[in-house]
Amino acid sequence: MSITPGRIVGIAVGAIAILGIGVYGPAMLLGPLPTVTVTTTSASGDDAAGAAAITLPDTGASAIAALGDDGTASTLATAGDAAAVPIGGAAKLVTVLTTLESLPLAAGGAGPAITIGPDDYTDYLRYASEDSRTLAVLPGETWTQRDVVRAVLLASSNNHADTLARWAFGGVEPYVEAANEWLAAHDFATMHVADATGLSGDNIGTAEELTRLGALVLADPRLAELFDAAETPSIPGERDVPDVVSHLGESGVRALSRSYTDQAGVSFVFTTEVAGAEGDPPHRLVSGMTLMPDYDTLDAAVQAAIDSSSVSAAPVEVISAGTTYARVESAWGDRADLIASVSRADAAWGSAVGETSVTVEPFTTASAGREIGRVSVETADGEVGSPLELTDDIRDPGPLWRLTNPGALIGAFFDQRD
Repeated sequence: MSITPGRIVGIAVGAIAILGIGVYGPAMLLGPLPTVTVTTTSASGDDAAGAAAITLPDTGASAIAALGDDGTASTLATAGDAAAVPIGGAAKLVTVLTTLESLPLAAGGAGPAITIGPDDYTDYLRYASEDSRTLAVLPGETWTQRDVVRAVLLASSNNHADTLARWAFGGVEPYVEAANEWLAAHDFATMHVADATGLSGDNIGTAEELTRLGALVLADPRLAELFDAAETPSIPGERDVPDVVSHLGESGVRALSRSYTDQAGVSFVFTTEVAGAEGDPPHRLVSGMTLMPDYDTLDAAVQAAIDSSSVSAAPVEVISAGTTYARVESAWGDRADLIASVSRADAAWGSAVGETSVTVEPFTTASAGREIGRVSVETADGEVGSPLELTDDIRDPGPLWRLTNPGALIGAFFDQRD
């Protein structure tokens, strides 16, 4: 049999067809599928019920912050004058913190003896004649470092503040220089002290800085111990130091500083606790208020701040289980929702929750119920999140779709190689 040109062409076409089918079929049937398309939905943490705002007075300058485990103060709300203003006796907190950084006091220890000299006694007489807060001293008697610190903090004793500065730094002027260096080193951008007592109107700072100052006091176990032991002396032989800064204790307040000066009006730094979510520890708050015109105004402001903080700390559901945060669709038409698998709540402290973000692992097929991504929502306390799971199966499309959609599979092949 002769081989004609037509037969040669037929054989070639047949061979190519057989070869093509042999390559094309397995390539389409076994090749990678294109990943699903993900579309986020409008559901977000912004849909959650808003937390009640914290109430602070427009009068004066006020701030309130949550105390972190590391001793930092996270501001929750501010009100009134935001500039640096006179802070009154809160300056004594700087006196104590600066001194203890220079001359540490062991927790539970009395520290070295401090002898009352002529300048210390003269200060006592002078402040007493000016009707400023004092605690009596006599020349030649000795006080322990702990007792002097207690007198500064609990009795708000002006003569003891000067005594502490003089003992630690050699004089009030050297102390002022060291204290302002300490403030700068601890990132107090506007706070400035002019004396050890707070009597000068040149002792200034913002209400927000007062909360940070209070947080540093509470974070120091030596000082926290003094306020905790204010009712009963904890060391034998400890001097009787009246707790005159204490105020509104019946409202759950522990005052850290309370004073009145002509320039600062009533100044008050305090801490309190409000309940957390069920099973969680309470939230520790610290607040600073200054330029209050009188105690009636202060007391009402403190009570309003505590009451509103308690409501504001109530957990708000930020992520709801079963809510759709994204939808997926395959190239062959399978569809499914991505829903949050768990609910998450957070204390929003009156702040609107932040941006919602959705991340989904690239995938081609998956069964219903599989965790395939995550939703995260920014809140005032940090980020909360939940896994996202599929509501329906995304199945393999089968051989017919694969064989009739070569473009999609070839594209998926090259995407996989990138």
